[in-house]
Amino acid sequence: MFRRIALLCASFCIVGVSSAMAADLKATIETNKGTITVELYADKVPVTVANFVNLAQRGFYDGIKFHRVISDFMIQTGDPLGNGTGGPGYRFADEIDPSLRHSGPGVLSMANAGPNTNGSQFFITHKETAWLDGKHAVFGKVVDGQSVVDAIEQGDKMVKVTIQGDTSPLLEQTKEQVAKWNQTLDKNYPAKTAGK
Repeated sequence: MFRRIALLCASFCIVGVSSAMAADLKATIETNKGTITVELYADKVPVTVANFVNLAQRGFYDGIKFHRVISDFMIQTGDPLGNGTGGPGYRFADEIDPSLRHSGPGVLSMANAGPNTNGSQFFITHKETAWLDGKHAVFGKVVDGQSVVDAIEQGDKMVKVTIQGDTSPLLEQTKEQVAKWNQTLDKNYPAKTAGK
């Protein structure tokens, strides 16, 4: 009987953490063309969202340009070198949730160079791109500012990325991975934002 109660409590705690992570976690991407607000899917792809949140809170994305823009397809950014070859100095595995698809405009997804090569680069779609399903990890969706996404041109910049919502449950769940990432980042890209 005690074992059943313990399992029930453990299940409730896990659901509670997932629900807390899912509770309204958003990012505001300020660009030189305007502001894009995205909803983040921390409940479905926590490692991918933790990576994005950690990089944003460190100021990693501030000032980075959109190095790849393909009309009627997508805008891509997140490369500190600005040429499509750069990243944070680490890679992490694909976190694909089959319920999250490249189903229309405004899908936020990881850019990669093949399986399990995720880093800091991401893209936002202009339209449905179903051929990317299962190859790129979807981790959010534009909820405001799709017109800004559509106006971005190659060379435009992210001014600042700000996270809204309580990130502590997410960062607690992924703390070991985030700590490893930060060891690498501290060597190559020290945090720009104090206390984050």
